Amino acid sequence: MGPKVSRSRALGLAPAQGEFRPEPFILLLLQHRMASDSMEIDDSLYSRQRYVLGDHAMQQMARSSVFLSGMGGLGVEIAKNIVLAGVKAITIHDTKQCETWDLGSNFFIHKDDVSCQRKRVEAVCPRVAELNPYVHVDMSSSSLDDNTDLSFLRKYQCIILTEARLHLQIRINDYCHAQSPPIRFIGCDTYGICARVFCDFGEEFEVSDSTGEEPKEIFIQSITQDNPGVVTCMDNHPHGLETGQCVIFREVYGMDQLNDTIRKISVLSPHSFTIGDTTLLCPYAHGGFVVLVKTPKMYTFETMEKQLCDPQVVIPDLSKPEAPLQIHVAMLALDNFQQQHGRLPDIKHLQDTDILRKLTEEVSSTLTNKPPLNSELIRCLARTAKGVLPPLAAAVGGLASQEALKAITGKFAPLQQWFYIDAVEVVSPLQSVPVEEFYPRGDRYDGLRACIGESLSLELQKLRVFMVGCGAIGCEMLKNFALLGVGLGKCSGEVIITDPDLIEKSNLNRQFLFRPHHIQKPKSTTAAEATLDINPDLQIDAHLNKVCPATEGIYSDSFFSDLNIVVTALDNVEARRYVDSRCLSNQKALLDSGTMGTKGHTEIILPNLTESYNSHRDPPEEEIPFCTLKSFPSVIEHTIQWARDKFENAFTHKPSLYNSFWQSHCSAEAVLQRMRAGESLEGSFQVMKLLSRRPGRWELCISIARLKFEKYFKIKALQLLHSFPLDTRLKDGSLFWQSPKRPPAPIDFDLQDPLHFAFIVSTARLYAEIYNIPYTEKDLSEEVVGKILSGVAVPQYQPTDKSIVTDETAKKTEIKLATSSEDEREAIEQLEKAIATNGITPETLQMISLQFEKDDDRNGHLDFVTSASALRARMYAIEPADRFKTKRIAGKIIPAIATATAAVAGLVALELIKVVGGYGFESFKNCFFNLAIPVMVLTEPAPVKKTLIRNNIYFSIWDCWTVFGHHDFTLSDFMNAVREKYGIEPTMVVYGVKMLYVPVMPGHSKRLKLTMQKLIKPSAERRYVDLTVSFAPETEGEEDLPGPPIRYYFSSGGEKP
Repeated sequence: MGPKVSRSRALGLAPAQGEFRPEPFILLLLQHRMASDSMEIDDSLYSRQRYVLGDHAMQQMARSSVFLSGMGGLGVEIAKNIVLAGVKAITIHDTKQCETWDLGSNFFIHKDDVSCQRKRVEAVCPRVAELNPYVHVDMSSSSLDDNTDLSFLRKYQCIILTEARLHLQIRINDYCHAQSPPIRFIGCDTYGICARVFCDFGEEFEVSDSTGEEPKEIFIQSITQDNPGVVTCMDNHPHGLETGQCVIFREVYGMDQLNDTIRKISVLSPHSFTIGDTTLLCPYAHGGFVVLVKTPKMYTFETMEKQLCDPQVVIPDLSKPEAPLQIHVAMLALDNFQQQHGRLPDIKHLQDTDILRKLTEEVSSTLTNKPPLNSELIRCLARTAKGVLPPLAAAVGGLASQEALKAITGKFAPLQQWFYIDAVEVVSPLQSVPVEEFYPRGDRYDGLRACIGESLSLELQKLRVFMVGCGAIGCEMLKNFALLGVGLGKCSGEVIITDPDLIEKSNLNRQFLFRPHHIQKPKSTTAAEATLDINPDLQIDAHLNKVCPATEGIYSDSFFSDLNIVVTALDNVEARRYVDSRCLSNQKALLDSGTMGTKGHTEIILPNLTESYNSHRDPPEEEIPFCTLKSFPSVIEHTIQWARDKFENAFTHKPSLYNSFWQSHCSAEAVLQRMRAGESLEGSFQVMKLLSRRPGRWELCISIARLKFEKYFKIKALQLLHSFPLDTRLKDGSLFWQSPKRPPAPIDFDLQDPLHFAFIVSTARLYAEIYNIPYTEKDLSEEVVGKILSGVAVPQYQPTDKSIVTDETAKKTEIKLATSSEDEREAIEQLEKAIATNGITPETLQMISLQFEKDDDRNGHLDFVTSASALRARMYAIEPADRFKTKRIAGKIIPAIATATAAVAGLVALELIKVVGGYGFESFKNCFFNLAIPVMVLTEPAPVKKTLIRNNIYFSIWDCWTVFGHHDFTLSDFMNAVREKYGIEPTMVVYGVKMLYVPVMPGHSKRLKLTMQKLIKPSAERRYVDLTVSFAPETEGEEDLPGPPIRYYFSSGGEKP
């Protein structure tokens, strides 16, 4: 059982101000017990989830209790996700005893639980409680049936039933629906290859935010004085609004009556919309923006009993629009089958399929909209109903858990009201497999075997998988591997995993294999150990490496040749692209997935069947123009990025440059001698400036911070207004300072302003750190800081004629490390002075370069960025961001929640089974989902494209032609070999960026006689190179034709690893 926590602490609390702060990696439990009675959220644990749900929803969860019945594979998935999310309390209910069967579906039941004949709920409860000490986890094994008094359910805000018969679900749903307020009800089931989720949140369920998307500022180009008035967006940027939504106006000039008013809009185009009558308003002059106003939305639900005959369903697979209704009737028929026979259909009873088909026809006749009978679905359901597909339970468990969080928070649009999904494609190709293969054998794989048979189960056990990344998706994938029996040592299978990262506290909220005592341990080795607790028979080899060009010696072609499949569990695009290129080169299937908040995607990449990950590129993220960042910010993202850039420049790049300079020069005297001799040393001017301005004590760090304040927030504004007075006009007569440009207002320093004080202290702390200057807690006090500041001489502003960049297309130029002769003379003088005053010591020739770390609240990094950004926002009259939002933007944090991670990993693992089975292209599905809306779209992967070279010679991205050579093999021999083997004339040969043969290049014809060995100069261990070759066009004068890479082996035996 997990520790009991008070209502006010159920959300996860940080210590109150003034309390003792323990070291960062002390057990999470200790922190919890020291928490105050406030409702402050423990950001170090929940930060990624807070960005998904928001604080209000998190606090709602902290007040909510959930009842969850059924501790099979689906129930334990839901329990895991809800406890990780952080509800106040959950009661898990189950009446069954642990069986060997459960080991293949419930990752929290172990062998000793079966041998000791424990109840499932007793085995699962303490392990679920370990996931989040903030949540009170209770258990119940009381009977729950038609005779149970349901009044005990009133203390819960949400009821979730799994493994419950339909008539019991209907009874409990009716009870919940009749309460005031209604208890939110969710019923979900998986039977073999079919799954369903049903939601009833009452007749009036209010949702505060249907999508969770953050409203953006939409800048205005013009507003007509008309009925209706038309608003056109700046630079034809799409507004992304929908008819019927409301917007609020801000900072409009001329038609200023609109400011702070809310108008309902009607969309005209992606760049314009109407706002009602504006004829009585003053004419629009310039400027302004609108922001979407989110308004609560009411949803209405019917009971399950009312919905049975006319269900409201979500259609996940648009290629099978009738599937949800077909599964609906088939699963209702399955319940009738159990009512009549007291059991589920069994593959041993051949007549069961016919009985289920007849019952399905009977159920279908009662529906308002009668779907066509799907005989294949019914056959597959009848054969597998007793079985379990763990990945399907994971996918559906993720979705059902998110619905439970919606039920108790009112955040995101709820499911209305049924979700159905099937995995027919997993079992349909197994029709010809002998039925005996599906019979139970008394081991942990009986549930899986009932769905996919013994042969395919064995193929999974023999699998050699390489998984890159052991974060949230990686943990979920390892769980799925363990339940499926992927990579068993006794079958010569293996799961190889790698991740260079260490576990952080924020990981514990969704990377469910990790616990507080694992913090600062490697993810890969820790995840491997935890996975073996689920299934000790797995063979796991855990590495701590990145997969990148630098590690190709480890993850070589020979390494890839021993693999069956590669799985990515990565959080960045570039790493995915690299792994994809290695899979492409080595002809290996790749299963990719990712999440962002409630959104998730899966992509299946199969040799010679599909496009690769690199075949499509998302549009590059729009960069903030340099001049916008430097002088003309208009939104808070600009000021946060500016502050982050200031941090990188002052505390990362400059110290790195300084250290690099002194590491490459033996002494200050030697440097001075070379500079006096007129030698230009790279970076010398910047380094000498840093040396001459090096503070030696805390007081000077405060002084630097004060001068930085003056420069950033006063002098910058005064200089901009000097260069561009408020009445400045452009060539077309329009005002220079108009939306989105905001004129700055200089800020006078005020020590009594908390924001000013925060900037001074955080800046001084960072300077003290890079120069290794000690300071005490007292040095940070307002009294000491104020006393130091009183003695700081702040120079008066003097206008300059310095040019200010206004061109938005201009890029930031690289800093010139070598500068003018005057600068060089100044550098020499600074170094001479430092040497003369004994200012050169090993300590003064070294600085500490800081790497921005967003998750350590004690290092002052985020303090600096937050205060600097907020001051700049104040200077430009931009609404500031709090520390929480600043952390997300500055730290480039990807919002994350366990529900989406579980769902995405489950969907990938389903495709893994198909890959291992060698299924045809039409069986595979890519997926995109957004659990917030909720929507799930399953589509076929993009088929590989074939490119015609000529004369019916085609190639695809998967093709790689080969030529085997020898030590004396010449370039001419290579070209002849290509011509003879592939029937097409090579015209150009390139190796990387080196052109080996281009006919028009002078002297290249002589290269034909040179050996490939001499031209390429391979390293001793290099067996082959991939060459880019162009081919002669059919008609003279046309461009050369592209072809696949040609892999040239330096010896005839080179193909062997």
